[in-house]
Amino acid sequence: MQQKRVLILAGDFVEDYEIMVPFQTLQTFGVRVDVVCPDRKSGDKIRTAIHDFEGDQTYSEKPGHYFLLNADFAAVQEADYHGLLIPGGRAPEYLRLNPRVLQLVREFNVSGKPMAAICHGIQILTAAGVIQGRTCTAYPACGPEITLAGGTYSETAVDAAVVDQNLVTAPAWPAHPAFCREFLKLLGVV
Repeated sequence: MQQKRVLILAGDFVEDYEIMVPFQTLQTFGVRVDVVCPDRKSGDKIRTAIHDFEGDQTYSEKPGHYFLLNADFAAVQEADYHGLLIPGGRAPEYLRLNPRVLQLVREFNVSGKPMAAICHGIQILTAAGVIQGRTCTAYPACGPEITLAGGTYSETAVDAAVVDQNLVTAPAWPAHPAFCREFLKLLGVV
């Protein structure tokens, strides 16, 4: 069986858990995972942020770890991958402004390959225009963006995931078990 390959789109202040947990989980199942960031290359580092739910009106943010990129964004081609994963944090708000990021997402969508977005990662999918007619979830503050992009926002428990065809989405990192499990199913790994 051919080794599965997944592309993760990331940037500075990506949510720490939302990049590291899927990265390691996919590797545990033998999936090759390439993590890229626009304007960066393999061996460069990005900074992460830790978002926590501590009873405030929104999540709190603390400094996270450095994450070492293992592939060059400039060399990425959709045809080389079996799936796409987009973590949340603050990175999606500016990554969605990059035309090449949006083009890659559209290519994955057209090919029907599995795509996964957690928390604010949905912002890249909404900006790429690929969720029209789809049911998905995200951090609740992103719900209006889903609706404005023509999707149906599913108010989902923080530890649950929503699957609509080739797309799996989740509200935040407490959903990692469900999110990763459903993405691995879509990839045909489990």
